[in-house]
Amino acid sequence: MIEAKAKPLPACPVETTLTLIGDKWKVLILRDLMPGTKRFGELKKSVGNVSQKVLTAQLRAMEKNGLVHREVYAEVPPRVEYSLTELGKSLKPILDSMLAWGEAYKAKQ
Repeated sequence: MIEAKAKPLPACPVETTLTLIGDKWKVLILRDLMPGTKRFGELKKSVGNVSQKVLTAQLRAMEKNGLVHREVYAEVPPRVEYSLTELGKSLKPILDSMLAWGEAYKAKQ
């Protein structure tokens, strides 16, 4: 099997960050995993109006990029839990800034 080479990251650090989390669902997944581990169903409810297919794709991409850890338990039915890696947790200041900015913007409206 031939593995596809990973695309190089953009030269611009802001563009690199946007490449990793510049999607509405990814940011909301990060927000909802900051407090701790969640199962897929809990995450689907907390994230909002996201389809199972899209949520799965976003979680897989985030896992591939080292932001999310996926733990599968050999139970019947299978239990899968998601949590942030240390790299994922390091995005907390960015999310906190987004929260503060959003609150200030809403206060002015």
